[in-house]
Amino acid sequence: MPCNAIVCVRCCWALEGEEAVAIAQTLSRSRRSVQDWVYAYRDGGIDQLKPKPRPGRPTKLPRDREAELMQRLDAGARPCDGVCTLRGKDVVAILEREFGVKYSLDGAYDLLERLGYSCLTPRPLHEKSDPAAIAHFKSQAPFL
Repeated sequence: MPCNAIVCVRCCWALEGEEAVAIAQTLSRSRRSVQDWVYAYRDGGIDQLKPKPRPGRPTKLPRDREAELMQRLDAGARPCDGVCTLRGKDVVAILEREFGVKYSLDGAYDLLERLGYSCLTPRPLHEKSDPAAIAHFKSQAPFL
């Protein structure tokens, strides 16, 4: 049963004159919680009974800087990073060095997942690799 239907059932029972104790026993709730529902409905209607959004803990990297981080990651590794592809620990270092926020490795992976990045990516090719030499090797290599 959807949440709104449950809320309506609670309020209908109360509006029909059902005692709070009986409603509480039927729903396996406390009498006080049933009274709170009824008072909230009386004072603010059905919208007052809907769950309120809970903001939670603010992120270390401000939401308005997430697009900047995504641009930095999409640009790839820079010479100052000292690697040819970015890994989790490299993202942690970038966050600390360029954005001034300290993340653990797990926290960085959580951030990357929330931003839509995946840790499973194809192996990068080195910038000096020769596609013609790779194709020649594949065509001439003996089968193992």
